Amino acid sequence: MQSLPFPVRDANATSGTDGLGNLPDWDLSDLYTSDDAPELQADLDWLATECAAFAADYEGKLASLSADDLLTCVLRNEKISQVSGRIMSYAGLRYYQLTTDAERAQFMSNCQEKLTNFTTPLVFFTLELNRLEDEQLAAAFAHNADLARYEPVFRRIRAMKPHQLSDELEKFLHDLGVVGDAWERLFDETIAGLTFQVDGEDYNIEGTLNFLTDKARAKREAAARELARVFSENLKIFSRVHNTAAKEKEVIDRWRQMPTAQTGRHLSNDVEPEVVEALRNAVVAAYPRLSHRYYELKRKWLGLDRMQVWDRNAPLPMEDDSIVGWDEARKTVMDAYTAFDPRLGALAEPFFDKGWIDAGVKPGKAPGAFAHPTVTNVHPYVMLNYLGKPRDVMTLAHELGHGVHQVLAAEQGEMLSSTPLTLAETASVFGEMLTFRAMLDEAETQEQRKVLLAGKVEDMINTVVRQIAFYDFECKLHAARRESELTPDDINALWMSVQAESLGPAFDYMDGYETFWAYIPHFVHSPFYVYAYAFGDGLVNALYAVYASGADGFQDKYIDMLKAGGSKHHKELLAPFGLDASDPAFWDKGLTMISDMIDELEAMEG
Repeated sequence: MQSLPFPVRDANATSGTDGLGNLPDWDLSDLYTSDDAPELQADLDWLATECAAFAADYEGKLASLSADDLLTCVLRNEKISQVSGRIMSYAGLRYYQLTTDAERAQFMSNCQEKLTNFTTPLVFFTLELNRLEDEQLAAAFAHNADLARYEPVFRRIRAMKPHQLSDELEKFLHDLGVVGDAWERLFDETIAGLTFQVDGEDYNIEGTLNFLTDKARAKREAAARELARVFSENLKIFSRVHNTAAKEKEVIDRWRQMPTAQTGRHLSNDVEPEVVEALRNAVVAAYPRLSHRYYELKRKWLGLDRMQVWDRNAPLPMEDDSIVGWDEARKTVMDAYTAFDPRLGALAEPFFDKGWIDAGVKPGKAPGAFAHPTVTNVHPYVMLNYLGKPRDVMTLAHELGHGVHQVLAAEQGEMLSSTPLTLAETASVFGEMLTFRAMLDEAETQEQRKVLLAGKVEDMINTVVRQIAFYDFECKLHAARRESELTPDDINALWMSVQAESLGPAFDYMDGYETFWAYIPHFVHSPFYVYAYAFGDGLVNALYAVYASGADGFQDKYIDMLKAGGSKHHKELLAPFGLDASDPAFWDKGLTMISDMIDELEAMEG
């Protein structure tokens, strides 16, 4: 593809396509106006100078600092994080707009290398923090309340204390990080560059995956078989990426004496392994009353003797296949947010009007959807690939929830705003639930209600059941990689070992489906991230039950929870609602909400 500069336009500048209306594009100028902006160069120059000065001022001296001086040190470190975060946010978002552009890829890589070089001298900061005695830190917190605000950050950093290596090795691993990133880039660029032929037309992966929700069964099958064909042709690359990434992780984990491949993720999520295990076990135990039962219902609705994998996300026969235009999607989500609390609606409004959303499907654009928080003195950006499906409306509600959460948490500052992944899905899934309930209340017929309920159940199965199956696949893959290099067939077998268990007996599996692990980006970018989706869904279902019960002051408590960002542990955040995620029965509450919806669907069958 020809490399062209990507034009920055006003928020509603993209011409309407296929009845979708005017889809907004990002305006990245709130970060930097261009890749050669003088402000960008000034920030790079400042970082180079400040990182060196920070190391000169503080290396080897943290233990001797007064509480006030330690606060100054923390604030300087936070400013470095903010400036480097701004640079990488701009480089990354610009790249995701057009991943096939070699210049954008080069620019992002160069920025990453520069920042790695600048910040390598700062590795001492966390290492020396972890060598401080608990009593010394407690005394410093008692002396200076502003420093005490950062206690949750110190606690999370010090959770890595047992796994810390020598200063020299930590600096080496920091420098080596850019090499690991290259494998992620290879994955992204390979996925973005794939071409799939369906009915004689060429499509990228996003367009092809979209056919799996097409009303025409023949088109769904054609897309599934074409996905399998192209994945199979590229399986050596995907296998190499997974083998290398998993081996790199195994080596680092071994040196750090991590007991399991998942331990690092649990530590970064600030969640206890037994809480995740309770979630995983509750979901797996619920497979028969959730996914197995739902897909048996869906098989009957579709009039099939057996379900095939291309039927999993098929629209229901009674489903309205009209396209939801962008303006209608915006109104649906905004009305739901505002009805819950006008403050939520006011926070969401600028995303639509100020170029904070990039919505359209475009050649070379990264697939999927995300909300990127950037840095606390700018604002988040939301990326969608909006095609006008009802699920796309839910995706908008989901990503907007992330965005609102990130805006509220920004008040905490750079080091405290970042929410652990387990809690990062709270506002997004809650925003989806608000939108779904609003649409359900407006359903005029039982058929409309049925379609909405089935769609929501399906989404929750994809979020809870499918993501826990993904988690089990990753656990198996990393455990197997610790023993041996894995062939593509080995990885295929691990993938299939979790599919039948999670989807249930209604399904047959076509040849080639065993390769469908290849395109899941979380496996490469964020190992074990996926359980956060199930955690968030279960947490929100329990939260929503409290809201639906008419609990006093729920909205204020909810907004306070979002404002807290990463400053509180999940136990503290949930306590005002009378909830506790460490209670194994907690997860059953959320799963029961899904089961109850399936009960209602079964009752509609008479």
